[in-house]
Amino acid sequence: MTDIPPPPTFGLVLAGGLARRMGGGDKARIKIGKSTIIDRVLATLSGQCVDIIINANGDPARFADTGCVVVPDSVPDFAGPLAGILAGLDYLAAQDNSVEWMLSVPGDCPFLPDDLVERLHDARRKMGAGVPLACARSGEWRHPVVGLWPLALREDLRKALTVEGLHKIEIWTARHGIAIADWPDQPVDPFFNVNTPEDAAKAEKIAAG
Repeated sequence: MTDIPPPPTFGLVLAGGLARRMGGGDKARIKIGKSTIIDRVLATLSGQCVDIIINANGDPARFADTGCVVVPDSVPDFAGPLAGILAGLDYLAAQDNSVEWMLSVPGDCPFLPDDLVERLHDARRKMGAGVPLACARSGEWRHPVVGLWPLALREDLRKALTVEGLHKIEIWTARHGIAIADWPDQPVDPFFNVNTPEDAAKAEKIAAG
């Protein structure tokens, strides 16, 4: 790790999924221990990000209790996480606050690490100025939606989504170069995500331990 502090970084929680394997509803609202996943995520990001918004489609009022601004996808038909990332970058650009970086995380990961921003920026710096993106990996698994996104690539991303119809994160990030920041996946994978009722039960056990 370097001693260089990370630049100011905006936070985006991607909660726009359809949660089909949970039978619908918001995965972020599942309770793990005494807190919902979204509350756990926001608590972890609050010490790392200058501000946090939530990307979600449908009625934004369901997240009113978080105090966060909710932005929907700007690209129709549930175009996947890249659409949420573009919506976040568009919101950040409109703030005109000189913040040039955004961290995205999924809204279904209850055990995110508290050094995400620092280590992702560190990985990016080590790769050199030509690598503008970074994402997390635990064990053998890469987590493309746990990543750093520069405001400078906003219009390139818009073109990829709206003109090229490109929806796969890995294809778009590979074009620009992406650094990888590693975390161990034992004893608990910090990017364990809750997709099924079985996952929720497992997360409950981890939280209790």
